[in-house]
Amino acid sequence: MEAGQLTKKRFHVKNYLLELVLLVLIGIFALIAPNFFTVSNMLNILRNSAFKGIVALGMTMVIISGEIDLSVGSGVAFYGVITALMTKGMLNAGMNEYVSIAVAIVATLIVGVGVGMGVATIVTKFNVPSFITTLAMMQTLRGAALISSGGFPVITYPQWFGFFGSGYVGPVPFPVIVFALILLIMFYVMRNTPFGRSVYAVGSNQESARLSGINVTGAKRTIFGVTSLFTALAGVMISSQINSGSPLSGQQWEMDVIASVIIGGASLSGGAGTIKGTLVGCIFLGVLLNGLTLLNVDEYWKYVVRGMLIFAAVLLNTLIQKKE
Repeated sequence: MEAGQLTKKRFHVKNYLLELVLLVLIGIFALIAPNFFTVSNMLNILRNSAFKGIVALGMTMVIISGEIDLSVGSGVAFYGVITALMTKGMLNAGMNEYVSIAVAIVATLIVGVGVGMGVATIVTKFNVPSFITTLAMMQTLRGAALISSGGFPVITYPQWFGFFGSGYVGPVPFPVIVFALILLIMFYVMRNTPFGRSVYAVGSNQESARLSGINVTGAKRTIFGVTSLFTALAGVMISSQINSGSPLSGQQWEMDVIASVIIGGASLSGGAGTIKGTLVGCIFLGVLLNGLTLLNVDEYWKYVVRGMLIFAAVLLNTLIQKKE
């Protein structure tokens, strides 16, 4: 009985270790960082975490499937720029501003899905590693954003459009609501649908998944397509927040997004990870960066902290897997 209770206790601590560390981190910053533990700052952390969190939910599927996507940061800039350019073109043609923005957003999301599925096709059909494919796409999308915008923000939106990136529904930031809705959908999909199970199967053993009847190519196209869709959505919302399509948006996002997923317990070798873990990882990183900012820590040191955090998370996950 005592041995069983001990095993159960260890299992419990292991599964909630990150949450406990997060609570400790919040407690520390509440004591030493000015204005950290206030309602306005907590909502600010949630809003900032929501943008990257939307992308991280897609990245969770990518990493669980044993792949990687380095293009999401550049994608945020590219999709924000093309949304602004399409809106500007339609407004200049005399179209209604509501119709113009709606059409631009829908078109951008469709382009996002197409880009993601195109990446997956290259990965699966030509056996090009996703690291190389998305590294090339990262450069391509950033370059396309800079070329199409001339290197300057594209300012075109009416004032009301800012609601989607910086507005509130009651006391809650609108981006947080969007993130929460997508989070619930992804949580259900990954836990309760055949597609969610196929993502884990592909990441655990791709050949076994194929032999068991899973369409590996189709699964990866869906995974990359959805991730790119979420990236496009985040790009639109960021452009709403800053009221322009900026070719410099999304810098270093790929690192923060991947860090959130890895901190949340996903394995870079595939087959392991959860939506809940990614949520905690996003909030953990958001709290850490916010606290460091309030403490006036130099921006360069934040890069060091990010890097060490990723290393520590990968090391911890590796040690846990070896014990299992």
